Amino acid sequence: MNLHAKNTMPYRRVLIPCLSLLMLAATAASGGAAAAPLRASAAVEDGQRDFDWEIGTWHTTVRVLADPLSGSADEWLHFEGTSVVRRLLDRRANVVELTVSGPDGRIEGLNLRLYEPQAGRWSLTFVNLRDGLLTPSVSGRFHDGVGEFYGDDQLGGRAIKVRFLIFRQGPDRARFEQAFSDDGGVTWETNWIAVDTPIDTGS
Repeated sequence: MNLHAKNTMPYRRVLIPCLSLLMLAATAASGGAAAAPLRASAAVEDGQRDFDWEIGTWHTTVRVLADPLSGSADEWLHFEGTSVVRRLLDRRANVVELTVSGPDGRIEGLNLRLYEPQAGRWSLTFVNLRDGLLTPSVSGRFHDGVGEFYGDDQLGGRAIKVRFLIFRQGPDRARFEQAFSDDGGVTWETNWIAVDTPIDTGS
């Protein structure tokens, strides 16, 4: 699974999760101008394939910190369900539909991921089904097999930074972690951990 989301629970906020490629710079050097568009085109195509491995239906287990950035990191809520990832617009976008539930309630959400070819990155935006609003996006790309996405948001009226990480742990397992920072990114507190295993795959 993988999203960026606000929760539907009494506790304050959850992002779900959650990848791209460094943009190739074209050179104006003599003799290199003709080859540069081909390299840039290859980079765009490769970046658009970043989520191909995830298309399909996944079993999802989620742990959510009950009260992020409160000074108490002891109470975690537990959920289980599915994440369905669908490809859109010839790999230039995809959408994740998350449905999980547990003793503390239910979380449902959509995560829209859009590829930005000029920047060589993805933006991840959660649709909050409770109020019908879009949350602020997180943006980023893959580095050495790990997806790293960052953005700005608010929690309880104060400005925070959001970090979302995606770890592909082999063909049959993926891990997603969200963390908040209220000191400008000096320290981070993880508040969302999801682990996915495939139910099926397909286009």
